[in-house]
Amino acid sequence: MKKILFSLVLGAMSVSMMAQTDAAEAKSDTTEGFRFTTIDSIAITPVKDQNRSGTCWSYSTIGFLESELLRMGKGEYDLSEMFVVHHTMLDRAEYVVRMYGTAQFAPGGSAYDVIYCLKNYGLVPQAAMPGIQYGSTPADTLPVHTELDAVAGGVVDAVANSGLKKLTPVWKKALTAVYDTYLGECPETFTYNGKEYNPKSFAEELGLNADDYVSITSYTHHPFYTTFALEVPDNWRMDQMYNVPMEEMMAIIDNALANGYTLAWGADVSEMCFTRKGLGVVPEEEKAADLTGSDAARWLGLSATDKREELTKKPLPEKTITQEMRQAAYDSWENTDDHGMQIFGTAKDQNGKRYYMVKNSWGTKKSEYKGIWYVSEAYMQYKTNDVLVHKNAIPKDIRKKLGIK
Repeated sequence: MKKILFSLVLGAMSVSMMAQTDAAEAKSDTTEGFRFTTIDSIAITPVKDQNRSGTCWSYSTIGFLESELLRMGKGEYDLSEMFVVHHTMLDRAEYVVRMYGTAQFAPGGSAYDVIYCLKNYGLVPQAAMPGIQYGSTPADTLPVHTELDAVAGGVVDAVANSGLKKLTPVWKKALTAVYDTYLGECPETFTYNGKEYNPKSFAEELGLNADDYVSITSYTHHPFYTTFALEVPDNWRMDQMYNVPMEEMMAIIDNALANGYTLAWGADVSEMCFTRKGLGVVPEEEKAADLTGSDAARWLGLSATDKREELTKKPLPEKTITQEMRQAAYDSWENTDDHGMQIFGTAKDQNGKRYYMVKNSWGTKKSEYKGIWYVSEAYMQYKTNDVLVHKNAIPKDIRKKLGIK
């Protein structure tokens, strides 16, 4: 794939750059590349790298909780993602076995899995459970779960689809040994800053209340202002999400950011113009040929890779997203629950168009912006499956409609 060049401008624009004539301000900048200026940004902890593991849901929501601790004045923490993964996958395996193998056992999860772990098992610092039990080079400090997923999946499949009339009580011990081997045992006690804790006492001292966090979604196959379990494979715990119209979902996101709250974001990133370079947009393809200087015949003959490059070279008009479009994408399997990230701010491009700033968990070297993605409002409207947010970040009028106190 050809490399797409983006230029990033961080911080406030200089007075001289802002002092443009009315005519120049009215005219869109058609030069190639995206130039972003931060509008508002909430404190986040450093970008991490999930590497070759299907654990974005844990990284994004742990990052969200770390930002909550910063917001609460608790200071900066580095919490263990793999403590959550270990507990979650054992719980998921038990669920799959109870369902006689008809449910999916996979390394994915949801933001709610982290909140469930906080409430039922506690949390631990990264130093107490790094989650890596093999290797001797710096590269080996990053998770590689290909073998783990295969071994654990084999155990669960063998038990869930065994056809036996009765199971032994020890199969879960065998699976626990697999996760202990690859991730390390979940510590019963540990010392942090000179004080001894267990996972639950550590979580209690952090001061995070699991009941303060709620999930928000927006689909029409269930009534608005009610709760339902979003029907996606990774919501296997059947988290009850509050269902609101798309405009109110966006209002919740904006109100949270305006008041110092970040959000854990469950999204579909299979869209062609969610790039690996740090951009998420939904350009109006019908207008793209004219605006990119391509004639219709050439445009129709472009490969998907080349078309993505053309559509993400510079800011282009985007689709107008409706509630019906969201629903159609969900119903047709176009939108999937394939990635978790953290929304923490807003920015604008060189034309004044607004974007959301999103912390990813793909390390700092794979994007133009050191692990940060810039996601347009249209993309957020179209591709958001759900967000997890502190209930106090929801506008009061919407909270009243939902019966949240």
